[in-house]
Amino acid sequence: MAARGTTFAKQDRERAKKAKAAQKQERRAAREAEAAEVPEVPTEGEIPPEMLLRLVQELHDSFADGRMSFEDFEAAKTELMARISVS
Repeated sequence: MAARGTTFAKQDRERAKKAKAAQKQERRAAREAEAAEVPEVPTEGEIPPEMLLRLVQELHDSFADGRMSFEDFEAAKTELMARISVS
């Protein structure tokens, strides 16, 4: 009887499993890094209209990409919309 040992196929499966786990970890780290890039909304002072529009766009992009929860999105959007001055 032949001695049982690890076969090439099993070793290959283990390598593939480790590579897949490493890729998953890299994707998770990249997603967490993106989450840190949620736009900051200035709390004081006048905001120029161009900056306000850019902040609203960044806010929507952050929510669409999943970097921001719905509750945070609504709170930030309400704060920005309250600062719009209509002449």
